Amino acid sequence: MVNSTSPQPVPPSALVRYLRRELGLSENALALGVKQAQLEQAPLPVILWRFGLISLEQLDQVLGWQDSQD
Repeated sequence: MVNSTSPQPVPPSALVRYLRRELGLSENALALGVKQAQLEQAPLPVILWRFGLISLEQLDQVLGWQDSQD
């Protein structure tokens, strides 16, 4: 289990769109990930990877995309 001391915000809509369009995640997968990320206070991409909803390569891709958005 991944835990953070600060509450995780609701994922930005741009991230959700990216996950849907680029990685093809379903609404159900995203809903599960968001719910679990809030329960565990962990970043959504890490939760998606931990639950096997994205591969390690896809996790790296998402993290790279997030870095490019800042």
